[in-house]
Amino acid sequence: MFYKLLTTLSHERKALVLLTVDLMMIAVALFLSLGLSNESHSFLTALWYLPPLLLVAGGVIHLLGLNRIKLNTYGMDDITSTFMVAVAFVLTGLALGVLLGAQQMQAYTLVQAGGLFMLLSIASRIVMLKIVQRTYAKQVMRRRVLIYGAGQTGQQLAAALQTDDEFAVACFADDDTNLQKLTILGLRVHSPNKIPMLVRRIGIERIILAMPSADQSVRMRLAKRLSGLGCEVLALPSFADIVLRGEESTAAAPVALNSLLGRDAVKDELPETKSTYHGRRILVTGAGGSIGGELCRQLARCKPAELVLLDHSEFALYQVSKSLRESHPNTKFSSVLGSVEHPELVADALTTYDIDVVFHAAAYKHVGLVQENMFEGVRNNVIGTRVVAEEARRAGVERFILVSTDKAVRPTSMMGSSKRLAELLIQDLATRSEHTKFSMVRFGNVLGSSGSVIPLFQQQIREMGPVTVTNKDVTRYFMTVDEAVRLVLLAGTFSRGGDVFVLDMGQPVSIYAMARKMIEAAGHSVRDEQNPNGDIAIVFTGLKEGEKMHEELLIGSDMLTTPHPKIMRAQENQISRLAVAGALQDLRRAIDTRDEELLNATLTRCIAADAVSYPDVNKPTLSVVGEG
Repeated sequence: MFYKLLTTLSHERKALVLLTVDLMMIAVALFLSLGLSNESHSFLTALWYLPPLLLVAGGVIHLLGLNRIKLNTYGMDDITSTFMVAVAFVLTGLALGVLLGAQQMQAYTLVQAGGLFMLLSIASRIVMLKIVQRTYAKQVMRRRVLIYGAGQTGQQLAAALQTDDEFAVACFADDDTNLQKLTILGLRVHSPNKIPMLVRRIGIERIILAMPSADQSVRMRLAKRLSGLGCEVLALPSFADIVLRGEESTAAAPVALNSLLGRDAVKDELPETKSTYHGRRILVTGAGGSIGGELCRQLARCKPAELVLLDHSEFALYQVSKSLRESHPNTKFSSVLGSVEHPELVADALTTYDIDVVFHAAAYKHVGLVQENMFEGVRNNVIGTRVVAEEARRAGVERFILVSTDKAVRPTSMMGSSKRLAELLIQDLATRSEHTKFSMVRFGNVLGSSGSVIPLFQQQIREMGPVTVTNKDVTRYFMTVDEAVRLVLLAGTFSRGGDVFVLDMGQPVSIYAMARKMIEAAGHSVRDEQNPNGDIAIVFTGLKEGEKMHEELLIGSDMLTTPHPKIMRAQENQISRLAVAGALQDLRRAIDTRDEELLNATLTRCIAADAVSYPDVNKPTLSVVGEG
């Protein structure tokens, strides 16, 4: 009954109740002060003071909004307001004493009354809050939460949850022995070793890791260990991060990319690249992409004479150009807007800027999109590569490095086939180039790139799933964009002409394991048969026709070492110059006439020695998003 009365009162009536209580406390404080001070004045004197004191104090309370403050949010600022009411109370009493003359009440009695009012006003609110909380607790069962970390973030979270209708903080846990056994905000701080006991005894349903400054790996280990207790385990960013970075701070999968590799990333410095590219004039095609942009950033640190950025996307070119000019104000940059498919554009860029080195990173890499748009995919990846390489040879460029992919090895997709043919074209040009050293660098997927599963998984986790994986056993090779580009730059310095460099990417990574790790690193639990009440489910969409369960990096088995252990030189066969010329002629005709059959037949013929034939010659299919 009492609970129903509390919850049905309007805000105006609640404010009236609090105002009435405060005015009653003023009267009580005044009469108590007279009794304690043993003044000769009778209580009749107090009655002369009481009406104007109540009037003034009531006006100040209303003005400051003290009676409109919710009980469960009453804090230090509100105590300051109570003090101001007490000051107004005392000053009004002193003024009345001057006016009343003989009925003047002693100053210390008034000050004493003001202090008593403060104590009574605060105490009355605490008592009312406890009554409300106890009554509410009997009516509503809130879910119990344990906060791991009794520092600033943990305390802020506990204070915030005090007003929450769904969750109630039961206690803290902290590794700091100085904090253990203390009571903070009325909550006991326990040792982490006691968490299993607390979960059973108190009925903890959720554990929140309030330790944003801790290393990501530490939080992941904690989350994994605590998830076995049958509780939901969540990670919390600092409140400062939430204010400064907004939604970014709570975005899914804050896991460090290096932790997804399953191996140590390349961390050593590669000084050879600086001497090779220092003072040179360098062109990077596809400069607005993930790999191209990182190539530009790392090349800029080598202090080239000029760095020329070429891309067909106006916005991407603007972004990378602006970023580079801001971070490297002393380096000369030039931007060329256009497609690598136009010989006149490429030739003009090479001669105008007197280019020494070309990094060809321009390519359509999204497997599903290239599959649906095969003519444009082949035009860009094959014809575009041929244009840039041929114009580089004519211009007398010293080095040409093609950025390739593991999907070019025994390809089963249109993207992989186009990249394999691009490799064969470069190998062919290398055999008849007198000045330009042609080479290519082949590696697997890059974590966090535009075509990677990482952004896709992040979005799906942010939307609370489901996270989509093609198959539980599918694996892919991964590198961070930083280490991949550093090794590409270094491989370029080893070129002797016609080289196929393959980067050592360690062991293939399970996409399913990566998905689980990202979900858990974001503070969520995986919903599966073992944990049906988990937060996010992983859904298997099935391998698409033509998709590989496991990617490869090598066509043959012959490998040679290089001066760096992470870079290998592959010994691979190549097709004849006549076959290359015929393939290019047929591809151009197929693109111009939109002849799918001719396009597929040409690609299949060129890579027949190392490719798996398409199940349907007319329409090869591999509708896959990213690497997953």
